Amino acid sequence: GPRVTAIIGGLLVGAGFILCSQSSSYWGWILGFGVLAGLGFGFGYSAATPPALKWFPPAKTGLIAGIVVAGFGIAPVYLAPACQYLLGAYGLHQTMMILGIAFIAIVCGMALLVSNPPAGFVVEGAGSAAAKKSAVADMTPSQVLRDSRLYTLWVTFFIGAGAGLMVIGSMAGMAKQSMGAYAFVAVAVMAIGNAGGRVVAGLVSDRIGRSATLTIMLLFQAILMFAAIPVVGSSTSSPIIVTLLATFIGFNYGSNLCLFPSFAKDFWGAKNYGMNYGILFSAWGVGAFVLVKISAALNDKFGSATISFVSAGVLLLIGAVMSLSLRAQKAAVEEKVLVAIEEDELAYDKANN
Repeated sequence: GPRVTAIIGGLLVGAGFILCSQSSSYWGWILGFGVLAGLGFGFGYSAATPPALKWFPPAKTGLIAGIVVAGFGIAPVYLAPACQYLLGAYGLHQTMMILGIAFIAIVCGMALLVSNPPAGFVVEGAGSAAAKKSAVADMTPSQVLRDSRLYTLWVTFFIGAGAGLMVIGSMAGMAKQSMGAYAFVAVAVMAIGNAGGRVVAGLVSDRIGRSATLTIMLLFQAILMFAAIPVVGSSTSSPIIVTLLATFIGFNYGSNLCLFPSFAKDFWGAKNYGMNYGILFSAWGVGAFVLVKISAALNDKFGSATISFVSAGVLLLIGAVMSLSLRAQKAAVEEKVLVAIEEDELAYDKANN
């Protein structure tokens, strides 16, 4: 269940940080931070959204997903200055020890409050006509793996998240170049934009649909990538421009982390949501690793982040085109559900006449 999963996540992250606090070797940090903490983040991240969505009606799926994952996006706003203070006061190894203990205590403690709805729980409004129309059959992970929509979503998620991460790392350098000691402001604002994008995208997608929202966000992100090129190539960029750019890039990147979990529930139901979204969420990890590596290699080869922004923009345009296919497929699913409901109603009428 989500409670045990969250506790495992907290223990893994804490253990990873504590291991780092006791090691100065490269492989010790790879194991502690890269493997243990990385696994822990994955466990913790996947434990929060599934139960939250099960407590609320489908009409609020996007908003609830956005609110939950916004916590992850806003974390740098308070963690970055806290870590900076701890590093200055206690040094690297003691800081990792403090953070490890804090992760175990806070995450495991909060995990005790996480739970799925009880057996027989009925979401408010589940019997309405709108809820019946949007109802989908619960699919098992093996069924999801045979669903072509998974692979369209996976590649689009790979592009949307990976392309955002390609350039987010460059934003810190741009901010430092134009803002000096105040570069942390741009980083903090980007984190706020990241969290805000998750909530806003979720709310908008509940109104106009996931596919339309995803297409808009990917196109907007692509435009930002190309618009950022003059800023990337300038050593005298305005701090205001850099901050605005960081805000919007963070906003659009954050929208990915809300829309794709919502897609997973819309397409494959709530019963096996945790495992199903875990399969889809692997696109984020692969995209982060592959595209960030490619971005670093391109930056080293050409001596500038410009090529990364161009590459990210092109990838995002490809993702926007791919997202258009999701709209048609989702409409087909809704049409089948609606027909089934109408057939049930006709059968009921005949039986009572």
